[in-house]
Amino acid sequence: MAKGRGSAVVATAVLLLALLLHCEWADAKTYTVGDGGGWTFNVAGWPSGKTFRAGDILVFNYGAAAHNVVAVNKAGYQTCSTPRGAKVYQTGRDQIRLAKGQNFFICNFPGHCQSAMKIAITAA
Repeated sequence: MAKGRGSAVVATAVLLLALLLHCEWADAKTYTVGDGGGWTFNVAGWPSGKTFRAGDILVFNYGAAAHNVVAVNKAGYQTCSTPRGAKVYQTGRDQIRLAKGQNFFICNFPGHCQSAMKIAITAA
């Protein structure tokens, strides 16, 4: 009998944890990077004044033949370089969920990041 109660407690705990995680993601907001202009040049200031949370989704809209999105680290963001193993998105309608802390994205087509086609976002 005690074994059955223990299993029920574990099952209840797992269910509550799943519910908590679902609720956190249910509150997630979706942001279109660059708003109507999309992911393009001079978008580096776009995050200014916005509040982001872990789990929020960024939508990057762009012409796939002309741009991409690369998730980079801080050094990659600052130097406009793609670290080895960086995730490269190329669909033209990429959706990326923010991780807690700092998130950095660039376009690594030649000269694009240097033309402010990059964003840095801190998610609470």
